[in-house]
Amino acid sequence: MKYFFVSVIVLFLTACSIKNYEQTETKILTLKTPKIKFSDIAYLRHTDDALELELFVAGHVFKKITIDHLICVSNEGCMTKEGFNDEYLSSTYPPNILQNVLLGHKIFDGEGLVKNSVGFVQHIVTKDVTIKYVVKPHVIYFKDRKNHILLRVKDVK
Repeated sequence: MKYFFVSVIVLFLTACSIKNYEQTETKILTLKTPKIKFSDIAYLRHTDDALELELFVAGHVFKKITIDHLICVSNEGCMTKEGFNDEYLSSTYPPNILQNVLLGHKIFDGEGLVKNSVGFVQHIVTKDVTIKYVVKPHVIYFKDRKNHILLRVKDVK
């Protein structure tokens, strides 16, 4: 029992620890959810299993979101991916949706996926979501009309 508590404490202390990210990209990010409204420059840093998103407003860090086994939001602490979805997105989304969208990976296990010459498009319609998700070389576009969520990631040219 003692080792269990020590493991849990170590997990929480390392959940938001500093990572060495392999790639850093400057993006123009638009994020509109019921809880966050943002459209400006963002730095996207990632490795194969972790991601960090720094949102800037007028040259100052507005918010930092770190994703690995937990999602940590600056000034708000860490939470499970499901907890993040409940609070910021939609509880009906799969746990890895934010990371997959930011990296341009398929979502919802590829449901409604149509590949084209420059990327792919997914249309997902259920009783809980109405999603249009488009991935092109320099633009990622995610819109869920039912949940009033928009996420657009564009390369800075």
